[in-house]
Amino acid sequence: MRTPFTELVGCRVPIQQAPMGTISSPDLAVAVAEAGGVGTLTALGLPPAVLLRRLDEVRARTSGVLSANVVTPDVDDGLLTAVAERVRLVDFFWFDPAPRLVERAHRAGALVNWQVGSTAEARAAVDAGCDVVTVQGVEAGGHVRGATPLRTLLREVLDAVDVPVLAAGGISDGRSFAEVLAAGAAGARIGTRFLATPESGAHPAYKRAVVDAAGDCTEITGAFAVGCPLCATSPRARVLRTAVERLAEVDDDVAATIGRDRVPVPRGSGLPPVAGVEGRLDAMALYAGAAVGSVGDVRPAAEVVAELVAAVERPTVPGSTG
Repeated sequence: MRTPFTELVGCRVPIQQAPMGTISSPDLAVAVAEAGGVGTLTALGLPPAVLLRRLDEVRARTSGVLSANVVTPDVDDGLLTAVAERVRLVDFFWFDPAPRLVERAHRAGALVNWQVGSTAEARAAVDAGCDVVTVQGVEAGGHVRGATPLRTLLREVLDAVDVPVLAAGGISDGRSFAEVLAAGAAGARIGTRFLATPESGAHPAYKRAVVDAAGDCTEITGAFAVGCPLCATSPRARVLRTAVERLAEVDDDVAATIGRDRVPVPRGSGLPPVAGVEGRLDAMALYAGAAVGSVGDVRPAAEVVAELVAAVERPTVPGSTG
């Protein structure tokens, strides 16, 4: 599949795996990159040395396209340069587009993508020198930047900027992927569907909760803002509604523990249930997009990519209603 995005970044299919914090494991990034998309790792919560070592290890495992996500405006220039030297695409989110950071990434040889929640922010990203803009609709799982439905925002941004535009939010099956491409997007940024893969870092119970979800059983809440660096400016995240309900039933200050030393996870923490967590997983931050009901199974990331692409490339049968 060729789109302005694939031609720009060098991937084979116009799909970027969304950065999902600890859920975006090295295995997931490699699997998506090997399948022809863009695999993404996040800098959130990682010491610089650990982040760079992880990028080096992932780079050694795939010749595909990789991205690194940055969500804090105070990133060190030296670290940003080192990250940009290791990936094709540096990905920013959650703060206003900054020309200084874009220029720094460009000088190190990387392209820059900025995820936005409004048309004004998209224009600002292009003015700052970004090569790609991702529009995040309010349907997106995890931390939500804006308040506009994806289809509306996508249409507005496509009219406002002249760089490749990715669509994000509520894209979890072949039909929705085909729809945003038909609407003019150069690709899609997908999170929830990749959460339900063997390669993701999500706890098996979290994956099962996503698969078992029916319809739109999510809501945007500020209930999971404890220890969350993004929530200081806007504690808005879309999660499974059951997580909010279960959280109200937890009386203790600690909801779970993690790691070999069983580090406590506070009630209302922004940390989602990753492998190795023990405790009230059902009362943790079960981030999920509004289209979670279309995720019907846990399957390898390569199969997810193939299924999405097939929905676009599948020829229309004459006389069918699609």
